[in-house]
Amino acid sequence: MCRGGGNLPSFGVSSSYQATMAELQEVQITEEKPLLPGQTPEVAKTHSVETPYGSVTFTVYGTPKPKRPAILTYHDVGLNYKSCFQPLFQFGDMQEIIQNFVRVHVDAPGMEEGAPVFPLGYQYPSLDQLADMIPCILQYLNFSTIIGVGVGAGAYILSRYALTHPDTVEGLVLINIDPNAKGWMDWAAHKLTGLTSSIPEMILGHLFSQEELSGNSELIQKYRNIITHAPNLENIELYWNSYNNRRDLNLERGGAVTLKCPVMLVVGDQAPHEDAVVECNSKLDPTQTSFLKMADSGGQPQLTQPGKLTEAFKYFLQGMGYMASSCMTRLSRSRTASLTSAASIDGNRSRSRTLSQSSESGTLPSGPPGHTMEVSC
Repeated sequence: MCRGGGNLPSFGVSSSYQATMAELQEVQITEEKPLLPGQTPEVAKTHSVETPYGSVTFTVYGTPKPKRPAILTYHDVGLNYKSCFQPLFQFGDMQEIIQNFVRVHVDAPGMEEGAPVFPLGYQYPSLDQLADMIPCILQYLNFSTIIGVGVGAGAYILSRYALTHPDTVEGLVLINIDPNAKGWMDWAAHKLTGLTSSIPEMILGHLFSQEELSGNSELIQKYRNIITHAPNLENIELYWNSYNNRRDLNLERGGAVTLKCPVMLVVGDQAPHEDAVVECNSKLDPTQTSFLKMADSGGQPQLTQPGKLTEAFKYFLQGMGYMASSCMTRLSRSRTASLTSAASIDGNRSRSRTLSQSSESGTLPSGPPGHTMEVSC
């Protein structure tokens, strides 16, 4: 049963924690970002809703648009919605998208800013249970469909939700998804790493490539500081453990278990999850799936290449029948991804099929439908 509000079910959660969560309901905040000329600040509303697996907090920007889904994001381990998605959704060219869609940023339980540490013995939800919280969010907001944007653990959660609620998901953008459960070799490597590395270092190794960590750029220093000094580090470890205990999604191309909506898979060319994303691509319907491999983006393309990812997202939305008049300039000028649409129609909306690399001239090449092609941009 889903109920709005900040109270948690009474399974071992302290009254002080319940009281703190209650304060999160309907809090209005103004997003801090540089404004474009003539632009007014976006007002966000932060809500919490009670679910069978505890309380979940989410922040809503914008107002619902008639006959349009909400964009719903879910962040990776070690991050919250701001640290995971703010560079992307604050990017200048992204404003055209967010003006056309209401967006819902979900924070995994205990990951929201100011979240208190869970009491000792608290049973953190599994990733499957986190996915089962999403219907409560949509019911609370009275939203019928979404376009999901997830990174890492968030991408897995949205995929699990799409498998169980396919009629409510119009499309998915999945960054760094690993659809597989950990094998025995993975578990052994994880345990050995845990003997010599701290939890923050293990999570940083999940988020960024070894090349990025060795380079110790300003970005790496920033996120190392965020995670290492997080006041809710114990909560982050619980989310990390749930991710490492995930079940296999059991995706199968042509089988009964598959994502039935258009999907854009995204991974950086140096990302630690490149092989997992490639494997996921091989298990999905090629007529519904686009695979975007981004050059010079490292482990977190939404942080390092927000411009290119924004442009690819616009193409994805166009292929779904939204934003048909959107101007595409950035990628065509920088010889990057262009879209080839298949003639297949789902309802009254044509679906995106293929991202292929454009020519030097930046024109939209024609090509056969039903392909999934790797893109370096």
